[in-house]
Amino acid sequence: MSRDHHDHGRSTGAGRLVTALVWTVLLLGLWLWGRGVTDVERSTDSPATGDVFALGHPTRLPPPAKPLRAAPPQRIDIPRLSVQAPVTTRGLDARGAVDPPPYDQPGVVGWYGAGPAPGAPGASLMVGHVDTTSRPAVFHRLSTLEPGDEVRVVRADGRVAAFTVEDLRVLPRDDFDAKLAYGPREPGRAELRLITCGGAFDRAARSYTANVVVFAYLTGAGP
Repeated sequence: MSRDHHDHGRSTGAGRLVTALVWTVLLLGLWLWGRGVTDVERSTDSPATGDVFALGHPTRLPPPAKPLRAAPPQRIDIPRLSVQAPVTTRGLDARGAVDPPPYDQPGVVGWYGAGPAPGAPGASLMVGHVDTTSRPAVFHRLSTLEPGDEVRVVRADGRVAAFTVEDLRVLPRDDFDAKLAYGPREPGRAELRLITCGGAFDRAARSYTANVVVFAYLTGAGP
């Protein structure tokens, strides 16, 4: 994330500083997002989550596929959860955090449009609500995904990016690690993050105590 001997070297250093500052601001915003993505009283049917996803028997995962050109997502399919959901582009809210879909759209998934597109190099971020005041929402059962499960993203260019789940973490909002949650794991690889609320529900604060983060990477693409 940098640019270019004398004046040239000076501009390179300035470019690196600006890039580092932008990355720092973005991580701060995402940290705030991780702490407050759901601030609404939950439904009575709460999700099951744990501290960290535990692997019973290690799953043999496929090798990563070559990243695709960038194209915005239109729909996300998670076969094991019977999820087929439209995707809407989201930006940052007034606090500088990623703005999730409105609560009156519980079946919609938000994609952070200023970040990598699903299938392009880097970690593409998608967020969805776990529930509303009255019923489960699109990512209600996200915490039940396991390594080897598939996530498909239908893109505007007509391609379907196929991702394989490799890990799932439940990260507490106290001492939230934004770089772990939102930064790429392997340089140059196309990755996907699916994020929702998890942990216990704090009725006094009207929010959850953790975030469920699913880590997946591109393993194929088709028409």
